[in-house]
Amino acid sequence: MEEQLLRYFSGELTVEERLELIHRIENDSRLKAEFIRLQNLNTVSQLSSHPSDRSEGITHFKIFASRIKRNAQRKLFVNITKYAAIALILVTSTVWTTMHLSDTFMEPTMNTLHVPAGQRAQITLQDGTEVWLNAQSTMKYPSRFSKKNREVEITGEAFFDVAQEKKRPFIISTQHINMEVLGTQFNVYSYPGAGYIQTKLIEGSLRVYQADNKNSSIILKPDEQVTIRGNNMTVGHINNPDHMLWRNGIYSFNNERLIVILEKLQLYYDVKIVVEDPEIFNVRYTGKFRQRDGIDEILRILQKIQPFKIMRDRENNIITLTK
Repeated sequence: MEEQLLRYFSGELTVEERLELIHRIENDSRLKAEFIRLQNLNTVSQLSSHPSDRSEGITHFKIFASRIKRNAQRKLFVNITKYAAIALILVTSTVWTTMHLSDTFMEPTMNTLHVPAGQRAQITLQDGTEVWLNAQSTMKYPSRFSKKNREVEITGEAFFDVAQEKKRPFIISTQHINMEVLGTQFNVYSYPGAGYIQTKLIEGSLRVYQADNKNSSIILKPDEQVTIRGNNMTVGHINNPDHMLWRNGIYSFNNERLIVILEKLQLYYDVKIVVEDPEIFNVRYTGKFRQRDGIDEILRILQKIQPFKIMRDRENNIITLTK
């Protein structure tokens, strides 16, 4: 574990390895603070006047980490077992500080963060913007933003708390839609298999437009949502504010057909659900599930509302529901 932490702070782990490591961190605020403190120390250790000095910075950090182990900080390494449902993932470029201080030396690199099924993650971008990613979601983002704008690309579902910068708009691209903000909070639902894109605005203002036609746009106000199907945009009031509780590990459904809920569960848990008689799943349901309960437990709860049989093909990752 000690070696893994050193590899984490020196930027040698893949995104998947980082996620696996962070899942082992105890849900303890003091321990979390210590972990973040080491992250900050890692950043300081990499300060240099030129990107080529990065290896020297890594060496300095490893020396420093060894001293910490010898000076009563060993419990940080031996007590790490797991992390709470919300994975605090601060995935940044390993040379972010160098690039931030030395704009003229190198171009920003593109990073990709993918959240596996049944998980979620939080990330703080270089400008201070906070992003939460739901299960089966991917975000592409630069290690540092340009001087003109801040652009990221989303597939899946994400909640944004955008840092305000009047001179640099924040632009989110997802499928054929762009969203432009200066500082706001909103949720984007854009799974390719869902058949629609939906954005819910909590505060601030948000301009939504087709990527190839910025002139034909709409501006959302707080507590409004836009649903996009093809080229059609429909604006209305947010019908289920609790939907955004997914950031806290809770899936909330409000008067939704069971067949629609099953379609969302497929996306969240990366499993194929085959429904042999869709008509029996047209009943509507209002309720909440904990993400950590998993697909099997959620289906058992739904069985109490509408009786059905469950057949699980684990080899092919298929669940079949019948009368």
